[in-house]
Amino acid sequence: MADPKAIKRSFERQAKAVGLRPSLGQRTVVSKTRLIDGLKCEIEEGPWKLTADLAKEGGGEDQGPTPGVLGRGAFGACLAIGYKLWASKLDVPISNIEVEVHTDVDERGRFGFHDEITAGYQQVRYIVRIESAAPEADVMRVVDMADRHSPYFDNFARALDLRREVKIEARKS
Repeated sequence: MADPKAIKRSFERQAKAVGLRPSLGQRTVVSKTRLIDGLKCEIEEGPWKLTADLAKEGGGEDQGPTPGVLGRGAFGACLAIGYKLWASKLDVPISNIEVEVHTDVDERGRFGFHDEITAGYQQVRYIVRIESAAPEADVMRVVDMADRHSPYFDNFARALDLRREVKIEARKS
């Protein structure tokens, strides 16, 4: 089990470094996704390789989680990790964290039936369950700080500057 003091030291060391040299915290992260078979995708970033696919009823082969599973999982994991990081930083003991992510969708948007219906989520809700011997006010301070500084909370909560570049290459015979 990870030591909260070690987590705190690491968190504070990284925060201090970025505070002293902001350029350390500014970077572009690249993830590559390749469609490899049917609707199955291989996602690669650094040393990590993940697979995404659709279920058979969606035209896929059910060879991996759907993009929706990965997105909801990324949101939930980012929140859970943030709660643990901030609990360690603020010296609030936490023994268990669970984040449940609920998303409402209207598939008519994805299939192009109605332009006024978005293809994405209509609403995202999350339920945080935390076990702690600390006073509720201390735990809520952790949750509030972590949410305020969570990258994925921020990504889900605001519109992003999304830019597309398309490169069409002639197929070689």
